[in-house]
Amino acid sequence: MPIAHEYSGTTPLADNIRFSQAALERYMRAHVSGFRGPLTAVQFKGGQSNPTCLIASPSGRYVLRRKPPGALLPSAHAIEREVRVMRALYESSVPVPEILSYCEDEGVLGFTFYLMTYVDGRVLWDAAMPDHTPEQRRSTYVEMNRVLAQMHKVDVNGVGLAGFGRPNNYVARQIERWARQYAASATEAIPDMDRLADWLPHNIPADGRASLVHGDYRIDNLIYDNDRPRILAVLDWELSTVGDSLADLAYHCMGWHVPYGFNRGFGGLDYHALGIPSEEEYLDLYCEQTGQDSINPNVWRFYLAFNLFRAAAIAQGIVARLMSGNAASPLAKDSIGTPGRLAAIARGRILELEGHKR
Repeated sequence: MPIAHEYSGTTPLADNIRFSQAALERYMRAHVSGFRGPLTAVQFKGGQSNPTCLIASPSGRYVLRRKPPGALLPSAHAIEREVRVMRALYESSVPVPEILSYCEDEGVLGFTFYLMTYVDGRVLWDAAMPDHTPEQRRSTYVEMNRVLAQMHKVDVNGVGLAGFGRPNNYVARQIERWARQYAASATEAIPDMDRLADWLPHNIPADGRASLVHGDYRIDNLIYDNDRPRILAVLDWELSTVGDSLADLAYHCMGWHVPYGFNRGFGGLDYHALGIPSEEEYLDLYCEQTGQDSINPNVWRFYLAFNLFRAAAIAQGIVARLMSGNAASPLAKDSIGTPGRLAAIARGRILELEGHKR
């Protein structure tokens, strides 16, 4: 699979996100302790939402993350949320990079941005983990499960995130939000999305356990140690809030339901041969780590359908930015066709749910 080659590493800054490196150097001299210039900047290939750049200098490597150019949908690309949650979690049981500086003054570079430490490690772009042994795959997935469980057990008030989100009616508000975002970014008719937007609000189960949720927790948003299956940093907190932990878990588990080779899915693989836990085993491990009861299968199907709908709406936003010329990554073209396929898979989960209720 060419996934790792396409998404890993860096590339020169795209024309639409270029900025004055001299201005950034002046800013870092004033705001980043120990910084020494001169600096160079390149773009990470993988970022689809907020452009992310590697900054290299004699004093070390840093990461700059910014909002994308052009008109943005309301509440999208919330890098200020990333800054707040990572500052709160730094040195907690959930590993994150250190925030070095946050600049809201668009007069500096022409956009809002923040700087954080560079974490040297591995990003696993392919969930099937080719070139790894079954034992390595299993331990990698067990570690991913452990860190998610730790995140969902964080004392939100204790780390300074009181008021970070509204846990009550989280799923209902999320459905409304993503239906609105999808409608604002639609570029073609997708009947399954319309059906989901109508069905989901009328079939919401009771609220799950409230916790800190990441919103986009998946294997390629994690940095693993170079030599062992240990997570060094959780990245991309743009969609984080206080909400329903089961919804966050279901988003994370979509990979088991999306075919391998499409949208980072790994569905249909021989998990036993690869050493990857089955979804059932993975859920049991999560429940054991968090001390909660097993998950009702019909509730689980709803949460999967909801998250597939949400993922389709996110992908539609990327498609719309691509068509307007404001996509953050040259790989955004891979999102064309994704919303419809994800919506179709979501409809499948709903049909299963309704069939089990009969």
